[in-house]
This record gives sequence, structure tokens and C-alpha cells, in this order.
Amino acid sequence: MLIRLPDVLSADQVRHARELLAQGPWEDGARTAGRQAVQAKQNEQLAFASPQAQALRELLLGALERHPLFLSAALPKKIVPPQFNRYTGALNHYGDHVDNAIRSLGGQRVRGDLSCTVFLAEPHEYEGGELVVRHAFGEERVKLAAGQALLYPASSVHRVEPVTAGARLAGFFWVESLVRGEEQRRILFDLDMALMRLREQHGESAETVALMGTYHNLLRLWADT
Repeated sequence: MLIRLPDVLSADQVRHARELLAQGPWEDGARTAGRQAVQAKQNEQLAFASPQAQALRELLLGALERHPLFLSAALPKKIVPPQFNRYTGALNHYGDHVDNAIRSLGGQRVRGDLSCTVFLAEPHEYEGGELVVRHAFGEERVKLAAGQALLYPASSVHRVEPVTAGARLAGFFWVESLVRGEEQRRILFDLDMALMRLREQHGESAETVALMGTYHNLLRLWADT
């Protein structure tokens, strides 16, 4: 499932992020690509160990911890530290690729169940640059407002279309979910959203308590802690 996450970052947080990105330092994004993706990756990435990247990671991770839709859809167990990229000039696209299944985090192995892109430039600031994600029914082309994000299965073939003017700025990261299976995550997400709407319309009731019990029983059944 593809989930649009509104207001991951506020307008003030986006402005602060843009100030940090403007300071650099930037390096060739191909340095961090996997064996298959290195041929397709033509962009720049903010140097991972830079103070700017560290400040941006703290900003974004703090926002994600407070974002109920992200928590419901991803059910995060581990998050690979976010990185940040720029598409402009000659380094302006990323061809079709699939993200690596396993990544390293502090000496541990992390399974990449979900990918997330956080847009940090407004759509009118650059031409092209759509994130294109393949799914069972075709392709979805996504270009969101700054501060919004797209969460999608890491198993998806995806690409970033060439940026023909301006600069596309974004953060990206991977999530190992408590629930490995995409279908199970979808069921839990749909149930959680339905419970939220029921509470908004009717308040707490015996029925919502029973459904919440069903949600948690399914989570116990499917979760890998």
C-alpha cells in the first residue's frame, strides 16, 4: 500500500531543514548505492556524517515519533537513519530500481519492509522529479508538498524522473516493521483507521473496546518483536 503522510514537518521545520541543506556538504549519491542501483543512481546526497545531516535526522525522527498515521501504517520496529538527497543539473534522476532488502544499523541487520520519502521542496520549485512507484495496478506518480511524505513497500520497483529545472530536495529512509507481511499491515492499518472514525462519531463504546481487542490480538499474532 502507498500511504501519503500529511504534515510530517511543519512549515517552520521545513524552513529550518532547507537552511541546513543549503549549507551542504554534498557528495555523489552513487557512493551509497547497491550493486544494482549504482548504474541507475544519478543524484547527490548530504554527507552522512556532517553536522547538518545529524541535525536533520534528529528533526525528522522526532517528527515521525509524533505522527500517528506513520506509526499506524508502518508499525516501526527499527528505522534506518534518514539520509537526504538533491536532484539538479547533471545529477538529476534515479532510474528503475529496488531497494536493498537488508541494511546495517549499529552492527545489526535491519530488514527493509518499507521505504519513505519526505519531500523538502515545493512542487513549483522544480520541474519533473516525480517519484514513480510500480504496484499491482500500474504506476503511481507522486510529487508532494514540502513537509509531506510517501510511505510504500520497499519491495516496489520505483524511480525518480529527471529534474529538468530547479532542484528536488528530499529525505529518505527505510523501516523494519513489527509486522513483516504487507497484507497483515494493511489489515491492521484499515482496522485502526476504522476504529478512529468510530470513536470520532460515537465515542468510546463496548463495540470499539471489542474491536480494539481484536486489533491487539491480531498484532500479537503477527508481530515480530
